[in-house]
Amino acid sequence: MNWLLSLLALGNIIFSAAIIIFSFSLFLYLFANNFRNAVARAFSGLLAFLTIIYIGDVFLQRVETFADAAVWLRFKWIGLAFIPAAYLHFSDALLRSTNAYSRRRRVAVVLAYLTSSVFLLLVAFTDWIVQGGFFIPWQIAQFDAGPLFPLFSIFFFALTGWGFFNIRRARTRCLTPTTRRRMTYLEIAFFAPALGVFPYLIITSFPATFSPSLVLLIALITKIGIAVMITVMAYTVAYQGALSPDRVIKHNLIHYLLRGPLVATAVVGLMFSVSTIEHWFGLTRETLWYAVAIGAIVTLELAINLAKPWIDRVLFWDDREDLERIQEIDKRLLTTSDLRQLLENIVSAACDLFQAQTGFVASLHGSEWQLETTVGAAARVRQLLARTNPSSLANTNDHSTCQVRNGFWLWVLHAQSRDEVIGVLGVAARASEPDLTEREQKMIAALARQAELALEDRQLQQGVFAAFEQLTSEIELLQRARGKPRYVGTMATERVEDEQIAALDFHRAVKDALDHYWGGPKLTENPLLQLRIVRNSLDEYEGNPVRALRAQIVRAIESLRPEGERSLTAPEWLLYNILELKVIQGMKVREIAMKLAMSESDVYRKQRIAIQELSKTLATMEEQANEAQTGNGEHSRRA
Repeated sequence: MNWLLSLLALGNIIFSAAIIIFSFSLFLYLFANNFRNAVARAFSGLLAFLTIIYIGDVFLQRVETFADAAVWLRFKWIGLAFIPAAYLHFSDALLRSTNAYSRRRRVAVVLAYLTSSVFLLLVAFTDWIVQGGFFIPWQIAQFDAGPLFPLFSIFFFALTGWGFFNIRRARTRCLTPTTRRRMTYLEIAFFAPALGVFPYLIITSFPATFSPSLVLLIALITKIGIAVMITVMAYTVAYQGALSPDRVIKHNLIHYLLRGPLVATAVVGLMFSVSTIEHWFGLTRETLWYAVAIGAIVTLELAINLAKPWIDRVLFWDDREDLERIQEIDKRLLTTSDLRQLLENIVSAACDLFQAQTGFVASLHGSEWQLETTVGAAARVRQLLARTNPSSLANTNDHSTCQVRNGFWLWVLHAQSRDEVIGVLGVAARASEPDLTEREQKMIAALARQAELALEDRQLQQGVFAAFEQLTSEIELLQRARGKPRYVGTMATERVEDEQIAALDFHRAVKDALDHYWGGPKLTENPLLQLRIVRNSLDEYEGNPVRALRAQIVRAIESLRPEGERSLTAPEWLLYNILELKVIQGMKVREIAMKLAMSESDVYRKQRIAIQELSKTLATMEEQANEAQTGNGEHSRRA
């Protein structure tokens, strides 16, 4: 039976390590992503106490004397003593999340923690709770029950039962199938930490009833169940108070568990197994540990990467088609660097084709040329663009037509989706008149077509980014509405959402006013024209509300200006610079990106933040104006 005991002991230490790794990893995940939520904090406490129990369990299987084992057995009681109180705390937080508040439960939670502290002190300094014990080196160690141990058992089962009753109540208060399903998961997995304590209670109460092999087998089965159930509980708790879509939360958590705790558990399990096979290889244990750890980490990371598409397909089976489209868009989007590199390749290929020293691609913005990329004499190209009026070029969509301007051969680039000039491809002329061979005509036509697609795709992407920037606030509100669970008695909280919608309408009005700052229906018909700060300043602007609104917007922008000399690179100046360049100077996003040395996507992202800050500033100005008006009215009534 020695081999069986050794095998069970190995399995126990591996799964004890697995529970430690998973508990600690989930604690860190919730701390980083959801720690502001009361349910997540309470569950994190439960995980912390469970981790302490199994840290002691691992070290117990590495000591050789009962005196050393007694130290770690008492260390385990830090977790054992506080698990019941943490249970009640977690269930109370969960019930409060459904708008079921109780002062009695809150007091009971505090008293439960105090009682757990008393039990822990009794374990640490007396033999009243536990005493004596039995010990098998490298396999099992346990205390015997003391005279007051039944009292702790009653305390444990009473609080666990009360916690389970609270979760049952929380489930009955759920109004939507999703919240009810998640609460069912919690209800089923709720006993996971209790299972981590229960075997110790039984074995401590009746030590002579259990053989070492039976004790190890019970413990192993229990640990496997605990590892699964705490993962299910963490998965459910991760949704509490989260604003991200379910898909994102599920994806992040599952891949975090695969790449972190699962890999770590596999490595630790293999390292514990080394001691049983080291004699096969004739190598030292440390050498095998290094080889096993490195090989396992690299192999598992590669396996997870290869399996990722299949894992996502299983996780999001109902949404797989939408996700494939999103992933395809992500792969195909051109960043500013991607576009520049593509156009550089096209220009270089055109120069090689005609053995020219200089070439370029320029895009057309309104009636002005914007140089995208150039090879060779850039100054000469800029002189050409400055002298070339776009309307002077023959508007032909035939790439076989080459036009000569100031020593360059030019091919006009068109948008394929609409009859519109979007740019020009040029190379230094090798002759006064085009003398292209048939092969050269085919190749330059192909290069011009590629340049057209690149420029047009970039324009389309800018439209997508602009539309997404407009939708961001709306999407955030929808996420809040989607992520807000529905429970009995939630009608009183709907006013908060009404306030959020009002704030969203105000933000949208501010953005519309900025879009048409120099004229347009979004400004002349804007609801902001009814603001008190606008009406109070009408006399200064000859009764023109549009001019008054512009003035208030400028005033709000200037209030965001940092002190000191203006800088285009300092982070504290970024929001002001974006608003001033976009609104006051009327620059396009591409021009702002070049001026501030940023990518266009970064400008869109920071622009959204800048508009949000501007909205808050205008709202504050309006609130101050209303308060001043109210104060004046009160003063007049008193007079």
